Amino acid sequence: MNYRVFISLFAIITVGLTRETLGMVVGEVNSHNDSPTIYNSDLTSLVDSVTKEQLLEHLNQLQIIATNSGGTRAVGTIGFDRTIDYIYDYLTTHTNLEVKYEYFTLTNYRIDGIPTFISNINGKKTANTYQTHFTDMIYSGRANWITPRPVSNIPNDGCSDDDWKNAYPSFVAGTNVALVKRGVCTFEDKSVLAKKYGAVGLLIYNDGVGSERFGLMNGSVSEETDFPALFLSYQVGSTLAKEAQTGSSVSVSINMNTRNLRNAAIANIIADTPTGDKRQTIVIGSHSDGVKAGPGINDNGSGTAANLVLATNIARLLQTPSYKQYPYRIRFGWWAAEELGLKGSIYHVNQAKKSVIVGERIQDYLLNLNFDMLGSKNFMFGVYDGKTANPLTTPSKAIPGSKKLTELFTQFFTQQNFPSDGTKFDGRSDYGPFLAAGLVAGGLFSGAEARKTREQFDRYNRLLGQGMGGTSNAAYDACYHKKCDT
Repeated sequence: MNYRVFISLFAIITVGLTRETLGMVVGEVNSHNDSPTIYNSDLTSLVDSVTKEQLLEHLNQLQIIATNSGGTRAVGTIGFDRTIDYIYDYLTTHTNLEVKYEYFTLTNYRIDGIPTFISNINGKKTANTYQTHFTDMIYSGRANWITPRPVSNIPNDGCSDDDWKNAYPSFVAGTNVALVKRGVCTFEDKSVLAKKYGAVGLLIYNDGVGSERFGLMNGSVSEETDFPALFLSYQVGSTLAKEAQTGSSVSVSINMNTRNLRNAAIANIIADTPTGDKRQTIVIGSHSDGVKAGPGINDNGSGTAANLVLATNIARLLQTPSYKQYPYRIRFGWWAAEELGLKGSIYHVNQAKKSVIVGERIQDYLLNLNFDMLGSKNFMFGVYDGKTANPLTTPSKAIPGSKKLTELFTQFFTQQNFPSDGTKFDGRSDYGPFLAAGLVAGGLFSGAEARKTREQFDRYNRLLGQGMGGTSNAAYDACYHKKCDT
């Protein structure tokens, strides 16, 4: 993990959380009027209260938890349980925040052994490599296919009945495997349609629309999925789609053994400032879990630590007589099971939609800030780009304020003479459920599996100093979802 990048991004976050800056965004949400001035006295008090040692303390503790828990902090492991207990205990010991566990149940999923996936185009077989060319999707069903199954390409994004009715070759229920491109709707939506049309298997492939959308990603299908579901790289998936669409004979063989274990109770952690209007709540979130492959210190120990340090310092400042109170309540959230498909944040938003309690209702929320991966070694200074929010799935009321957040964070980087890059606002992290519910959202991101371009390398070297630009054409985080994420 790159600690210098982490601390730099965290400095930007603290500036973004000053009273006047929040007022700028909320003003954009409520009235779209001109923004007020940012006062340096307020910037200094929060920024100066944060130290490198505070951040490293939490990162070190998360590493110790992983080391003593089989090398992981994934949901369903003792490492995750110890992580949320650490967050809860620290907040209740060091702050006056109103802290609670928010429990929900989750079906545990496990894959036994290494799956195999063989594609067959006009009789030519290719054995694809697990975790390079394909990966299993959470809640996938099992398969042990001796005989290959024919593949039908679903046009567009496989998000409508018309897409499935226009599959090529024509889709035969109980016989065909569906090949679907990523995009527009959720993986769960695609799996529900696959079940509706009688698919015996589902292959979702990356869409290649950006440098970060060529490789593999973790994702989950519906928990009711009873057929195998795989996620393919853009290269593998697009090749199969092209061949199927042009009349080639395309079939696949899949062998994988999966099982859903008993339901488990897991928890989000919620911590509220005791002051501020509950009917005007700003939600600051990060996910608390990692993947099973490693300790998850960048993904997302960095966001977990950032949120803890913010919560601790804001709680202390709000008890200081000389520090002007925020008119808003701030709710800090550590969301569980992000790596299993944003389960914790989805649960929280769904509960807020149903609640009639003041301060717990979705209409009481003004905006969501999300911090997921802040210390990538071959970093970018990434700002979620509100302009790229999908207009088909994002309520229009959420877009102006989200764009304003993008502008503010970008402005802060410019003022520091730092480079920055917009990153796709595609709902891939826990801001997604808030955005889909019509809330303004934004945040920072230092990069995952996508590669740093030559242009970025040159620009970062120019602005940060020669030798500080990282490595061209290498992943932002070579340890993303791996054992080396320490």
